[in-house]
Amino acid sequence: MPTPAHPAPPTRLPEDSLGYALLTSAELIAEVVGGTALTDALARLWAAHPATPAGVRGAILDLTYSTLRDYGRQDFILGKLLQKPLPEPVQSLLRVALHRLAVRPDTAHTVVDQAVSAASNLIGGKFKGVANGVLRNALRQSGELAQAADTDMVAEHRHPPWWIRRLKNQYPQKWRAILAAGNTHPPMALRVNPLRASDDEVLADFAAAGITVKRLAAGTLLLDQPLSVSRLPGFAEGCLSVQDAGAQHAARYLDLDDGQRVLDACAAPGGKSAHILETADVALTALDSSPVRAQRISENLARLGLAAEVKASDCRKLDAWWDGRPFERILADVPCSASGVVRRNPDIKWLRRSDDIPRFAAQQAEILEALWQTLAPGGKMLYATCSVFAEENGDQITAFAARHPDCRRLPIAGQLDCQYLPCAEHDGFFYALLEKTA
Repeated sequence: MPTPAHPAPPTRLPEDSLGYALLTSAELIAEVVGGTALTDALARLWAAHPATPAGVRGAILDLTYSTLRDYGRQDFILGKLLQKPLPEPVQSLLRVALHRLAVRPDTAHTVVDQAVSAASNLIGGKFKGVANGVLRNALRQSGELAQAADTDMVAEHRHPPWWIRRLKNQYPQKWRAILAAGNTHPPMALRVNPLRASDDEVLADFAAAGITVKRLAAGTLLLDQPLSVSRLPGFAEGCLSVQDAGAQHAARYLDLDDGQRVLDACAAPGGKSAHILETADVALTALDSSPVRAQRISENLARLGLAAEVKASDCRKLDAWWDGRPFERILADVPCSASGVVRRNPDIKWLRRSDDIPRFAAQQAEILEALWQTLAPGGKMLYATCSVFAEENGDQITAFAARHPDCRRLPIAGQLDCQYLPCAEHDGFFYALLEKTA
């Protein structure tokens, strides 16, 4: 679909007001509802208004992400209060306002007042009275509306029906916990760059700065509260990277050693590439199909004082990038549904469809087939996704191994496949280690 132009921000609301944040968040969510990825909508917003103060940006982001994590609940409530949905972005303004009322009931008067002011800036202000009436009715009926919402599958679990059914089928004992984790704020984990600092040095700097952090494993730290990287001692100097604790297993499971030729086949933005280079002295090739994303790999490596051969190419098109020399290790961190990191990308719950999963699986199979040709005999490939769906994970690897007699599945952490489910410490990831026997 064509990329929509981002609407001009309101002119009658102070930039530091709640109304401004409510309205701008509503415009962003309206774009997501229309099929635009949130990252794209935000990129256009910030490009159009680069001088937006950090505090205003933070308020907009918090409202937008929190409302998107609440997928389905506000629509259920609006369905009880409206005869039919209102035009966008008025409908999304009510979504944001209802979410704010749910999490900050102590500020109900201010929320309603500011939401009505925001509505006066939309579609000639003709829905200002409707917005006022809907929000006041929501407050009067809050108890019974919440009770009704808890009996509705989508409103209770804040995920699309097909997503819920898939998880119930694949994780009959854990599906509720997976869905609940997907609605939470994500943790913020750090990776220490051992080429520039030790864990003890970083921990001492954090203690001196009054930052509470938990050590999960060697090189992996978990912040008690997320912080801007500008407040992290040593970040600008390349001593640290932000990387989910679950993602940090990739370099560890790849069984790296000095001198190896290594390929990171879907490398942007470069976190796993950097971790590979921090782990062993290897000759690394990092690929990404997008030149823009490939540039991000180079920038991230430069901050950490690392170097790799970075190429912009589709890893499936071997003639475009491969010189014929086999790799001893390959990381295939393939495109997927991102169902394991949905709390970081809550717009996915609006944008994904059930038939996207087999399409991702088909693309993953193509990548595996291509990359297997570049792996040296005796070499190892680590297959990785940030998905919790079996079609992209265990089913994919079982089918690949059945097609390739020269493929041996190696155990990881004592199990054939390693599925991490999202929890308080990490997101959802899948890993499978494959060895080429001949």
